[in-house]
Amino acid sequence: MSAYLVLIGLVVLERLAELAVARRNLAWARSRGGVEYGRRHYPWIVVAHVALLGAAPAEVWLLGRPFVPALGWPMLAVVVLAQGLRWWCVGTLGRQWNTRVVVVPGMPLVHRGPYRWLRHPNYVAVVAEGLALPLVHSAWLTALAFAAANAVLLTVRVRVEDAALSR
Repeated sequence: MSAYLVLIGLVVLERLAELAVARRNLAWARSRGGVEYGRRHYPWIVVAHVALLGAAPAEVWLLGRPFVPALGWPMLAVVVLAQGLRWWCVGTLGRQWNTRVVVVPGMPLVHRGPYRWLRHPNYVAVVAEGLALPLVHSAWLTALAFAAANAVLLTVRVRVEDAALSR
């Protein structure tokens, strides 16, 4: 359990780093006339991700979920790969990357890096991590609950983002 808490703590630190980058990029975008879309759904995304980071270790502790090596080690690999994909997206988009949907007028769509193959590769990372992180320590209820909530949120988010980028 203590190693799992360390993993959760590392993911929390990663999220805080993301938010720092996003805040800096939001200021840059706004200084260039960037327009934010989908403000109403954004707080729900935050709630879902905070809940994931709290519910997974709570489920492990409260329900005595075991670490099952045949499941845990592959899921840990998926978590690490998801972080790699996420930061590849951040690096590829540069200042255009954000946790919010912000469009800077005149900026072209990015078609390099993972965006060469996928329209929304960051959301692939979100889905993979949201399933894998709880399953590292057999927290399958959290994985299912986050997957369901995330499916609804990403349906809204992708529609908002696609509409914003097509303007």
